[in-house]
Amino acid sequence: MTLDVHLFPCRSDNYGFLIRDRATGTVAAVDTPDAARILQELDGLGWGRLDVILNTHWHPDHTEGNDRLKAETGCEIVGPQEVARVAPLDRVVGDGDTVAVGETRFEVTATPGHTLGHVVYRSVEAGAAFVGDTLFALGCGRLFEGTPEQMWASLQTLAAWPPETVIWCAHEYTAANARFTLSLDPRPETAAHAEAIFEARARGEATVPTTLETELRFNPFLRAGDAEQFAARRAAKDGFSG
Repeated sequence: MTLDVHLFPCRSDNYGFLIRDRATGTVAAVDTPDAARILQELDGLGWGRLDVILNTHWHPDHTEGNDRLKAETGCEIVGPQEVARVAPLDRVVGDGDTVAVGETRFEVTATPGHTLGHVVYRSVEAGAAFVGDTLFALGCGRLFEGTPEQMWASLQTLAAWPPETVIWCAHEYTAANARFTLSLDPRPETAAHAEAIFEARARGEATVPTTLETELRFNPFLRAGDAEQFAARRAAKDGFSG
């Protein structure tokens, strides 16, 4: 892998990500849920710099650190146009664009659904993708702005990636997602997967990252047969209290 990835919890259920290109030492933050925590983590890692922020979408729990981090580090801020309505943004990117973090190249893919301008960042050479709130371990983002058809199409785009792709998602929702998955999927292997998740959370361990292969096998939203079934499952999850 060409990247070092440092994951850390912040806020109530967010994950922050700091990534470093091994060849050049270039450092990026993927989203900015908590500027003070990001600066603290940078200091603890000894990486000594923050060169770029990669925003996935405009929601405040992904962008509210932009202003302070820009002021204190001078970093470049990259993201979809929608970010500019709430936070500083230096470079607008969209579907098909690329972003360099040192020598590591990230492809930008538009994934409307959670928000209309949501994007994800994937490095083919690193075998890793930072997917914001589009895809979660055993879940997907709520449809705050987009339609079920848009989100289904976005998930199908991600599902076409190599199955070994490591998926870094932005929230620790996996235990709740596992309970919903169990309500739909009676397979013994699904029960075993869910139990491993429950045990990990009981030990205080993160369930992120996951892999696309795992999600293709167990995630009820990726396993939906079509956009109509996806829409029904997303609506059921919104009202699920199990």
